[in-house]
Amino acid sequence: MAKNTTKDMTVGSPMKLILGFSVPLLFGFLFQQFYSVVDTVIVGQFLGMNALAGVGATGSINFMIVGFCMGVCSGFAIPVAHKFGARDYSGMRQIVANCVWLSLLFSAVMTVIVVFLCDDILRWMNTPEDIFEDAYSYILIIFIGIPATYLYNMLSGIIRSMGDSKVPLFFLVLSSVLNIGLDLLCIVNLRLGVAGAAIATVVSQLISGVLCLFYMIKRYEILHITKEEWKINTHHMKVLCGMGIPMGLQYSITAIGSVILQTAVNGLGSLAVASVTAAGKVSMFFCCPFDAMGSTMATYGGQNVGAKKLERVGKGLQSCVLLGSVYSVIAFVVIYLFGANLAALFVDAADPQMLQNARLFLIVNAAFYIPLALVNIVRFLIQGMGFSTFAILAGVFEMIARTIAGLILVPQFGFIGACFASPLAWIFADAFLIPAYLHVRRKLEKILG
Repeated sequence: MAKNTTKDMTVGSPMKLILGFSVPLLFGFLFQQFYSVVDTVIVGQFLGMNALAGVGATGSINFMIVGFCMGVCSGFAIPVAHKFGARDYSGMRQIVANCVWLSLLFSAVMTVIVVFLCDDILRWMNTPEDIFEDAYSYILIIFIGIPATYLYNMLSGIIRSMGDSKVPLFFLVLSSVLNIGLDLLCIVNLRLGVAGAAIATVVSQLISGVLCLFYMIKRYEILHITKEEWKINTHHMKVLCGMGIPMGLQYSITAIGSVILQTAVNGLGSLAVASVTAAGKVSMFFCCPFDAMGSTMATYGGQNVGAKKLERVGKGLQSCVLLGSVYSVIAFVVIYLFGANLAALFVDAADPQMLQNARLFLIVNAAFYIPLALVNIVRFLIQGMGFSTFAILAGVFEMIARTIAGLILVPQFGFIGACFASPLAWIFADAFLIPAYLHVRRKLEKILG
Protein backbone atom coordinates (compact mmCIF):
# COMPACT_ATOMS: atom_id res chain seq x y z
CA MET A 1 0.00 0.00 0.00
CA ALA A 2 3.06 2.24 0.10
CA LYS A 3 2.28 3.43 3.63
CA ASN A 4 5.52 5.34 3.69
CA THR A 5 4.28 7.73 0.99
CA THR A 6 0.49 7.93 1.34
CA LYS A 7 -0.84 10.14 4.13
CA ASP A 8 -4.11 9.76 6.02
CA MET A 9 -5.28 13.35 6.64
CA THR A 10 -8.32 12.25 8.66
CA VAL A 11 -6.33 11.92 11.90
CA GLY A 12 -3.80 14.17 13.63
CA SER A 13 -3.27 17.91 13.98
CA PRO A 14 -4.86 19.78 11.02
CA MET A 15 -2.21 22.53 11.10
CA LYS A 16 0.64 20.03 11.12
CA LEU A 17 -0.92 18.00 8.29
CA ILE A 18 -1.62 21.08 6.20
CA LEU A 19 1.91 22.41 6.63
CA GLY A 20 3.49 19.02 5.92
CA PHE A 21 1.44 18.53 2.77
CA SER A 22 1.65 22.08 1.41
CA VAL A 23 5.42 22.66 1.74
CA PRO A 24 6.38 20.14 -1.00
CA LEU A 25 3.62 21.61 -3.18
CA LEU A 26 5.01 25.08 -2.56
CA PHE A 27 8.46 24.05 -3.74
CA GLY A 28 6.86 22.54 -6.82
CA PHE A 29 4.97 25.73 -7.68
CA LEU A 30 8.08 27.84 -7.07
CA PHE A 31 10.12 25.60 -9.32
CA GLN A 32 7.46 25.89 -12.01
CA GLN A 33 7.73 29.68 -11.89
CA PHE A 34 11.52 29.47 -12.00
CA TYR A 35 11.30 27.22 -15.04
CA SER A 36 8.86 29.65 -16.71
CA VAL A 37 11.36 32.48 -16.30
CA VAL A 38 14.27 30.39 -17.64
CA ASP A 39 12.16 29.21 -20.58
CA THR A 40 11.31 32.82 -21.43
CA VAL A 41 14.98 33.81 -21.28
CA ILE A 42 16.03 30.93 -23.56
CA VAL A 43 13.44 31.79 -26.23
CA GLY A 44 14.15 35.52 -26.03
CA GLN A 45 17.93 35.23 -26.05
CA PHE A 46 18.35 32.62 -28.78
CA LEU A 47 15.37 33.29 -31.05
CA GLY A 48 14.77 37.02 -30.63
CA MET A 49 11.86 39.19 -29.55
CA ASN A 50 9.58 38.25 -32.47
CA ALA A 51 9.74 34.59 -31.49
CA LEU A 52 9.16 35.52 -27.86
CA ALA A 53 6.17 37.62 -28.88
CA GLY A 54 4.86 34.72 -30.96
CA VAL A 55 4.96 32.41 -27.93
CA GLY A 56 3.53 35.14 -25.70
CA ALA A 57 0.65 35.76 -28.10
CA THR A 58 -0.60 32.22 -27.40
CA GLY A 59 -0.56 32.68 -23.61
CA SER A 60 -4.28 33.28 -23.04
CA ILE A 61 -5.50 30.51 -25.35
CA ASN A 62 -2.84 28.18 -23.94
CA PHE A 63 -4.12 28.92 -20.43
CA MET A 64 -7.72 28.44 -21.55
CA ILE A 65 -7.21 25.01 -23.19
CA VAL A 66 -4.37 23.49 -21.15
CA GLY A 67 -5.86 25.00 -17.98
CA PHE A 68 -9.10 23.16 -18.76
CA CYS A 69 -7.15 19.89 -19.00
CA MET A 70 -5.44 20.50 -15.66
CA GLY A 71 -8.70 21.48 -13.99
CA VAL A 72 -10.46 18.35 -15.24
CA CYS A 73 -7.66 16.16 -13.87
CA SER A 74 -7.80 17.92 -10.49
CA GLY A 75 -11.52 17.29 -10.39
CA PHE A 76 -11.09 13.62 -11.28
CA ALA A 77 -8.78 13.23 -8.26
CA ILE A 78 -11.42 14.36 -5.74
CA PRO A 79 -13.56 11.16 -5.80
CA VAL A 80 -10.30 9.23 -5.41
CA ALA A 81 -9.62 11.20 -2.21
CA HIS A 82 -13.16 10.48 -0.98
CA LYS A 83 -12.72 6.73 -1.44
CA PHE A 84 -9.24 6.80 0.11
CA GLY A 85 -10.56 8.69 3.14
CA ALA A 86 -13.39 6.19 3.48
CA ARG A 87 -10.87 3.33 3.13
CA ASP A 88 -12.94 1.89 0.27
CA TYR A 89 -9.93 0.77 -1.76
CA SER A 90 -11.80 -1.35 -4.29
CA GLY A 91 -14.14 1.56 -4.98
CA MET A 92 -11.09 3.82 -5.28
CA ARG A 93 -9.56 1.54 -7.93
CA GLN A 94 -12.83 1.57 -9.88
CA ILE A 95 -12.79 5.37 -9.79
CA VAL A 96 -9.17 5.41 -11.00
CA ALA A 97 -10.02 3.00 -13.84
CA ASN A 98 -12.86 5.24 -15.00
CA CYS A 99 -10.51 8.25 -14.71
CA VAL A 100 -8.34 6.52 -17.29
CA TRP A 101 -11.22 5.87 -19.69
CA LEU A 102 -12.51 9.43 -19.42
CA SER A 103 -9.04 10.94 -19.81
CA LEU A 104 -8.50 8.95 -23.00
CA LEU A 105 -11.84 10.17 -24.35
CA PHE A 106 -11.39 13.80 -23.31
CA SER A 107 -7.83 14.06 -24.60
CA ALA A 108 -8.69 12.51 -27.99
CA VAL A 109 -11.74 14.72 -28.59
CA MET A 110 -10.04 17.92 -27.41
CA THR A 111 -6.90 17.27 -29.45
CA VAL A 112 -8.81 16.75 -32.69
CA ILE A 113 -11.00 19.85 -32.18
CA VAL A 114 -8.31 22.37 -31.20
CA VAL A 115 -5.75 21.14 -33.74
CA PHE A 116 -8.36 21.47 -36.49
CA LEU A 117 -9.33 24.99 -35.30
CA CYS A 118 -5.81 26.18 -34.41
CA ASP A 119 -5.38 28.55 -37.38
CA ASP A 120 -8.87 29.99 -36.95
CA ILE A 121 -8.38 30.52 -33.20
CA LEU A 122 -5.24 32.60 -33.74
CA ARG A 123 -6.99 34.68 -36.38
CA TRP A 124 -10.00 35.24 -34.13
CA MET A 125 -7.51 36.60 -31.57
CA ASN A 126 -6.15 39.09 -34.15
CA THR A 127 -2.63 37.66 -33.90
CA PRO A 128 -0.27 40.05 -35.79
CA GLU A 129 0.95 38.71 -39.12
CA ASP A 130 4.65 39.22 -38.32
CA ILE A 131 4.44 36.74 -35.43
CA PHE A 132 1.59 34.54 -36.72
CA GLU A 133 3.83 31.74 -38.05
CA ASP A 134 5.75 31.42 -34.78
CA ALA A 135 2.53 31.52 -32.75
CA TYR A 136 0.94 28.84 -34.94
CA SER A 137 4.00 26.53 -34.82
CA TYR A 138 4.18 26.77 -31.04
CA ILE A 139 0.54 26.35 -30.07
CA LEU A 140 -0.16 23.62 -32.65
CA ILE A 141 2.47 21.35 -31.06
CA ILE A 142 1.21 22.19 -27.56
CA PHE A 143 -2.29 21.18 -28.66
CA ILE A 144 -1.01 17.94 -30.22
CA GLY A 145 0.54 17.19 -26.81
CA ILE A 146 -2.78 17.40 -24.92
CA PRO A 147 -2.78 13.61 -24.23
CA ALA A 148 0.61 14.03 -22.47
CA THR A 149 -0.91 16.85 -20.39
CA TYR A 150 -3.76 14.57 -19.33
CA LEU A 151 -1.41 11.68 -18.54
CA TYR A 152 0.88 13.65 -16.26
CA ASN A 153 -1.81 15.69 -14.47
CA MET A 154 -4.18 12.76 -13.97
CA LEU A 155 -1.49 10.57 -12.39
CA SER A 156 -0.03 13.29 -10.18
CA GLY A 157 -3.56 14.21 -9.06
CA ILE A 158 -4.30 10.61 -8.06
CA ILE A 159 -1.07 10.41 -6.05
CA ARG A 160 -1.86 13.67 -4.22
CA SER A 161 -5.38 12.48 -3.46
CA MET A 162 -3.84 9.70 -1.37
CA GLY A 163 -1.97 12.24 0.74
CA ASP A 164 1.41 12.13 -1.02
CA SER A 165 2.59 15.56 -2.16
CA LYS A 166 6.32 14.69 -2.30
CA VAL A 167 6.32 12.26 -5.24
CA PRO A 168 4.36 14.66 -7.52
CA LEU A 169 6.92 17.32 -6.55
CA PHE A 170 9.76 15.06 -7.70
CA PHE A 171 8.14 14.42 -11.07
CA LEU A 172 7.29 18.10 -11.47
CA VAL A 173 10.92 19.07 -10.87
CA LEU A 174 12.05 16.31 -13.24
CA SER A 175 9.67 17.58 -15.92
CA SER A 176 10.93 21.15 -15.54
CA VAL A 177 14.61 20.14 -15.66
CA LEU A 178 13.97 17.99 -18.73
CA ASN A 179 12.12 20.89 -20.31
CA ILE A 180 15.03 23.28 -19.86
CA GLY A 181 17.52 20.72 -21.20
CA LEU A 182 15.33 19.90 -24.20
CA ASP A 183 14.80 23.64 -24.82
CA LEU A 184 18.54 24.10 -25.21
CA LEU A 185 18.86 20.95 -27.36
CA CYS A 186 15.96 21.74 -29.70
CA ILE A 187 16.50 25.49 -29.96
CA VAL A 188 20.29 25.89 -29.80
CA ASN A 189 21.59 22.59 -31.21
CA LEU A 190 18.83 21.38 -33.53
CA ARG A 191 17.70 24.94 -34.46
CA LEU A 192 14.01 24.05 -34.48
CA GLY A 193 12.91 27.57 -33.51
CA VAL A 194 9.76 28.10 -31.42
CA ALA A 195 8.60 24.63 -32.48
CA GLY A 196 11.57 23.33 -30.48
CA ALA A 197 10.30 25.06 -27.34
CA ALA A 198 6.90 23.45 -27.78
CA ILE A 199 8.42 20.02 -28.49
CA ALA A 200 10.51 20.33 -25.33
CA THR A 201 7.40 21.07 -23.26
CA VAL A 202 5.39 18.15 -24.64
CA VAL A 203 8.20 15.58 -24.56
CA SER A 204 9.28 16.46 -21.01
CA GLN A 205 5.70 16.15 -19.78
CA LEU A 206 5.24 12.84 -21.61
CA ILE A 207 8.44 11.38 -20.13
CA SER A 208 7.48 12.49 -16.62
CA GLY A 209 3.98 11.06 -17.08
CA VAL A 210 5.29 7.67 -18.21
CA LEU A 211 7.81 7.54 -15.33
CA CYS A 212 5.03 8.51 -12.94
CA LEU A 213 2.95 5.60 -14.26
CA PHE A 214 5.81 3.13 -13.76
CA TYR A 215 6.33 4.45 -10.22
CA MET A 216 2.66 4.02 -9.35
CA ILE A 217 2.59 0.47 -10.69
CA LYS A 218 5.66 -0.48 -8.67
CA ARG A 219 4.99 1.33 -5.40
CA TYR A 220 1.21 1.45 -4.94
CA GLU A 221 -0.21 -2.04 -4.56
CA ILE A 222 -3.42 -0.37 -3.48
CA LEU A 223 -3.80 0.83 -7.09
CA HIS A 224 -3.32 -2.55 -8.79
CA ILE A 225 -6.61 -2.65 -10.68
CA THR A 226 -8.27 -6.02 -11.33
CA LYS A 227 -9.97 -6.99 -14.59
CA GLU A 228 -13.39 -6.56 -12.96
CA GLU A 229 -12.50 -3.10 -11.68
CA TRP A 230 -11.47 -1.96 -15.17
CA LYS A 231 -15.08 -2.16 -16.36
CA ILE A 232 -16.72 1.10 -17.42
CA ASN A 233 -19.13 2.30 -14.74
CA THR A 234 -21.59 4.98 -15.84
CA HIS A 235 -22.28 6.08 -12.25
CA HIS A 236 -18.57 6.62 -11.55
CA MET A 237 -18.19 8.46 -14.86
CA LYS A 238 -21.09 10.74 -13.99
CA VAL A 239 -19.50 11.54 -10.62
CA LEU A 240 -16.10 12.16 -12.24
CA CYS A 241 -17.56 14.44 -14.91
CA GLY A 242 -19.53 16.29 -12.22
CA MET A 243 -16.24 17.03 -10.46
CA GLY A 244 -13.86 17.44 -13.39
CA ILE A 245 -15.76 19.48 -15.96
CA PRO A 246 -16.70 22.33 -13.58
CA MET A 247 -13.09 22.64 -12.40
CA GLY A 248 -11.88 22.68 -15.99
CA LEU A 249 -14.44 25.32 -16.97
CA GLN A 250 -13.33 27.41 -14.00
CA TYR A 251 -9.92 27.90 -15.63
CA SER A 252 -11.42 28.62 -19.04
CA ILE A 253 -14.00 31.10 -17.76
CA THR A 254 -11.40 32.95 -15.68
CA ALA A 255 -9.20 33.14 -18.79
CA ILE A 256 -11.94 35.04 -20.66
CA GLY A 257 -11.83 37.86 -18.12
CA SER A 258 -8.03 37.90 -18.28
CA VAL A 259 -8.13 38.28 -22.08
CA ILE A 260 -10.53 41.25 -21.83
CA LEU A 261 -8.36 42.88 -19.16
CA GLN A 262 -5.16 42.32 -21.14
CA THR A 263 -6.76 43.96 -24.16
CA ALA A 264 -7.55 47.04 -22.05
CA VAL A 265 -4.00 47.19 -20.64
CA ASN A 266 -2.60 46.92 -24.17
CA GLY A 267 -4.49 50.10 -24.98
CA LEU A 268 -2.53 51.99 -22.32
CA GLY A 269 0.71 51.57 -24.28
CA SER A 270 3.93 49.59 -24.06
CA LEU A 271 5.04 51.18 -20.79
CA ALA A 272 1.91 49.95 -19.00
CA VAL A 273 2.18 46.52 -20.61
CA ALA A 274 5.83 46.16 -19.57
CA SER A 275 5.04 47.35 -16.04
CA VAL A 276 2.21 44.86 -15.60
CA THR A 277 4.31 42.07 -17.12
CA ALA A 278 7.22 42.73 -14.74
CA ALA A 279 4.94 43.00 -11.71
CA GLY A 280 3.13 39.85 -12.80
CA LYS A 281 6.38 37.87 -12.89
CA VAL A 282 7.17 38.93 -9.32
CA SER A 283 3.61 38.40 -8.14
CA MET A 284 3.52 34.82 -9.44
CA PHE A 285 6.31 33.86 -7.04
CA PHE A 286 4.58 35.49 -4.06
CA CYS A 287 1.27 33.78 -4.93
CA CYS A 288 2.72 30.26 -4.99
CA PRO A 289 1.93 29.64 -1.28
CA PHE A 290 -1.74 30.37 -1.97
CA ASP A 291 -1.74 27.80 -4.78
CA ALA A 292 -0.12 25.26 -2.46
CA MET A 293 -2.69 25.93 0.28
CA GLY A 294 -5.53 25.50 -2.20
CA SER A 295 -4.27 22.17 -3.51
CA THR A 296 -3.71 21.00 0.07
CA MET A 297 -7.26 21.84 1.13
CA ALA A 298 -8.73 19.94 -1.83
CA THR A 299 -7.07 16.72 -0.62
CA TYR A 300 -7.71 17.49 3.06
CA GLY A 301 -11.39 18.22 2.44
CA GLY A 302 -11.81 15.20 0.17
CA GLN A 303 -10.35 12.70 2.62
CA ASN A 304 -12.22 14.04 5.65
CA VAL A 305 -15.58 14.17 3.88
CA GLY A 306 -14.95 10.60 2.72
CA ALA A 307 -14.28 9.67 6.37
CA LYS A 308 -17.41 11.62 7.44
CA LYS A 309 -15.37 13.87 9.74
CA LEU A 310 -16.93 17.28 9.07
CA GLU A 311 -15.66 18.75 12.35
CA ARG A 312 -12.11 18.28 11.07
CA VAL A 313 -12.98 20.14 7.86
CA GLY A 314 -13.86 23.25 9.87
CA LYS A 315 -10.71 22.98 11.99
CA GLY A 316 -8.59 22.56 8.89
CA LEU A 317 -10.19 25.62 7.31
CA GLN A 318 -9.43 27.73 10.39
CA SER A 319 -5.81 26.53 10.48
CA CYS A 320 -5.23 27.21 6.79
CA VAL A 321 -6.87 30.67 6.89
CA LEU A 322 -4.61 31.58 9.83
CA LEU A 323 -1.59 30.33 7.90
CA GLY A 324 -2.63 32.27 4.80
CA SER A 325 -3.27 35.48 6.75
CA VAL A 326 0.11 35.42 8.47
CA TYR A 327 1.88 34.83 5.15
CA SER A 328 -0.16 37.62 3.49
CA VAL A 329 1.04 40.18 6.04
CA ILE A 330 4.67 39.08 5.67
CA ALA A 331 4.43 39.16 1.86
CA PHE A 332 2.95 42.68 1.91
CA VAL A 333 5.81 43.99 4.07
CA VAL A 334 8.43 42.41 1.78
CA ILE A 335 6.77 43.78 -1.36
CA TYR A 336 6.33 47.24 0.14
CA LEU A 337 10.02 47.41 1.02
CA PHE A 338 11.58 45.62 -1.95
CA GLY A 339 8.94 45.59 -4.71
CA ALA A 340 10.84 47.96 -7.02
CA ASN A 341 14.07 45.99 -6.62
CA LEU A 342 12.32 42.74 -7.49
CA ALA A 343 10.60 44.25 -10.53
CA ALA A 344 13.97 45.55 -11.74
CA LEU A 345 14.99 41.92 -12.36
CA PHE A 346 12.54 41.79 -15.26
CA VAL A 347 12.57 45.30 -16.74
CA ASP A 348 15.05 48.02 -17.59
CA ALA A 349 16.06 49.52 -14.25
CA ALA A 350 16.99 52.73 -16.05
CA ASP A 351 13.28 53.51 -16.60
CA PRO A 352 12.06 54.93 -13.26
CA GLN A 353 8.44 55.28 -14.41
CA MET A 354 8.26 51.60 -15.28
CA LEU A 355 9.66 50.59 -11.90
CA GLN A 356 7.30 52.97 -10.13
CA ASN A 357 4.31 51.50 -11.98
CA ALA A 358 5.41 47.94 -11.26
CA ARG A 359 5.87 48.72 -7.55
CA LEU A 360 2.43 50.33 -7.38
CA PHE A 361 0.85 47.29 -9.05
CA LEU A 362 2.58 44.93 -6.61
CA ILE A 363 1.65 46.93 -3.50
CA VAL A 364 -2.02 47.27 -4.45
CA ASN A 365 -2.27 43.54 -5.15
CA ALA A 366 -0.37 42.54 -2.00
CA ALA A 367 -2.71 44.67 0.11
CA PHE A 368 -5.47 42.22 -0.88
CA TYR A 369 -3.56 38.97 -0.40
CA ILE A 370 -5.84 37.88 2.47
CA PRO A 371 -8.89 37.87 0.14
CA LEU A 372 -6.74 35.96 -2.38
CA ALA A 373 -5.84 33.42 0.31
CA LEU A 374 -9.55 32.93 1.02
CA VAL A 375 -10.31 32.44 -2.68
CA ASN A 376 -7.81 29.58 -2.99
CA ILE A 377 -8.46 27.97 0.39
CA VAL A 378 -12.26 28.07 0.35
CA ARG A 379 -12.72 27.29 -3.35
CA PHE A 380 -10.49 24.22 -3.32
CA LEU A 381 -11.92 23.06 0.01
CA ILE A 382 -15.44 23.21 -1.44
CA GLN A 383 -14.24 21.26 -4.46
CA GLY A 384 -12.61 18.66 -2.22
CA MET A 385 -15.87 18.34 -0.29
CA GLY A 386 -17.52 17.24 -3.54
CA PHE A 387 -19.20 20.41 -4.81
CA SER A 388 -16.99 21.40 -7.71
CA THR A 389 -19.88 23.00 -9.62
CA PHE A 390 -19.33 26.02 -7.40
CA ALA A 391 -15.93 26.41 -9.07
CA ILE A 392 -17.67 27.53 -12.26
CA LEU A 393 -19.70 30.15 -10.40
CA ALA A 394 -16.63 31.44 -8.56
CA GLY A 395 -14.85 31.66 -11.92
CA VAL A 396 -17.83 33.55 -13.36
CA PHE A 397 -17.63 36.10 -10.54
CA GLU A 398 -13.90 36.58 -11.22
CA MET A 399 -14.58 36.93 -14.94
CA ILE A 400 -17.26 39.57 -14.28
CA ALA A 401 -14.91 41.55 -12.04
CA ARG A 402 -12.03 41.51 -14.53
CA THR A 403 -14.43 42.42 -17.34
CA ILE A 404 -15.64 45.41 -15.30
CA ALA A 405 -12.03 46.41 -14.74
CA GLY A 406 -11.18 46.02 -18.43
CA LEU A 407 -14.23 47.86 -19.75
CA ILE A 408 -14.69 50.52 -17.05
CA LEU A 409 -11.83 50.88 -14.53
CA VAL A 410 -8.90 50.88 -16.95
CA PRO A 411 -10.46 53.27 -19.53
CA GLN A 412 -11.64 55.57 -16.72
CA PHE A 413 -8.67 55.52 -14.33
CA GLY A 414 -5.79 54.24 -16.47
CA PHE A 415 -2.99 52.23 -14.91
CA ILE A 416 -4.35 52.42 -11.35
CA GLY A 417 -7.53 50.78 -12.65
CA ALA A 418 -5.46 47.85 -13.89
CA CYS A 419 -3.83 47.59 -10.45
CA PHE A 420 -7.22 47.02 -8.80
CA ALA A 421 -8.49 44.47 -11.35
CA SER A 422 -7.29 41.32 -9.58
CA PRO A 423 -8.21 42.53 -6.05
CA LEU A 424 -11.71 43.26 -7.34
CA ALA A 425 -11.89 39.74 -8.81
CA TRP A 426 -10.80 38.19 -5.49
CA ILE A 427 -13.40 40.15 -3.53
CA PHE A 428 -16.15 39.19 -5.99
CA ALA A 429 -15.16 35.52 -5.71
CA ASP A 430 -15.06 35.64 -1.89
CA ALA A 431 -18.51 37.26 -1.79
CA PHE A 432 -19.78 34.08 -3.46
CA LEU A 433 -17.48 31.44 -1.94
CA ILE A 434 -17.93 32.19 1.77
CA PRO A 435 -21.74 31.80 1.72
CA ALA A 436 -21.27 28.82 -0.63
CA TYR A 437 -19.04 27.07 1.94
CA LEU A 438 -21.63 27.60 4.69
CA HIS A 439 -24.31 26.18 2.40
CA VAL A 440 -22.18 23.15 1.50
CA ARG A 441 -21.36 22.55 5.15
CA ARG A 442 -25.04 22.57 6.16
CA LYS A 443 -25.94 20.29 3.26
CA LEU A 444 -23.28 17.74 4.18
CA GLU A 445 -24.32 17.81 7.83
CA LYS A 446 -27.81 16.72 6.76
CA ILE A 447 -26.50 14.07 4.34
CA LEU A 448 -23.94 12.58 6.73
CA GLY A 449 -26.11 12.96 9.81
